[in-house]
Amino acid sequence: MKFLLKVIAGILLTVSLAQADEPAPDVLIRETVQDVLAVIKKDKSIQNGDQKKIVALVEGKILPHFDFVRMTRLAVGKSWRTATPEQKQALVQEFHTLLVRTYAKVFAVYRDQVVEVKPFRMAADATEVTVKTSINKSGVQPVLVDYEMIHTPEGWKAFDVIIEGVSMVTSYRGTFASEINQGGIERLIKVLADKNAASANEPLQKADSK
Repeated sequence: MKFLLKVIAGILLTVSLAQADEPAPDVLIRETVQDVLAVIKKDKSIQNGDQKKIVALVEGKILPHFDFVRMTRLAVGKSWRTATPEQKQALVQEFHTLLVRTYAKVFAVYRDQVVEVKPFRMAADATEVTVKTSINKSGVQPVLVDYEMIHTPEGWKAFDVIIEGVSMVTSYRGTFASEINQGGIERLIKVLADKNAASANEPLQKADSK
């Protein structure tokens, strides 16, 4: 019994230490943004619109902090429950690719914007929070961007981005529902796959101007 208690105590201590090392959600957003902008400012090829480097930056620095399964499930809505495991996997993958492209377009036109993370407080036992930020540029109105975040075993992850009051997940939900109503989950997967394939051959600057 004493040995079992020691094992349990050791596990609890390990979990506590891991949580202590885990960055708070606002710190995670701030550090990620600072890291990404520092790379952009140093890399002339990214500043000139190098598509491969921008996509690699998004994949390596930003998207690991997103919960894609949750995002996809929320965007698909009630139809997620009837999708097969294979369909769910395909949906998550295509939605992931779609978001890579979305963020890559943002950084393709980045110049001298400054991202400000707003003051943040949360309860000690909070599992879902909103981190508010603004993208500031001299001479233009700031763009308000909020990150809806959830605590997971891997740390804090974003599951929605709200830009000027408009939820990315909610926006996609309407589009996804329309495709599902016309041809089911398989149609939605095909539409996303076709869109991603077409976007892959389209310059980021051109795509952003549409």
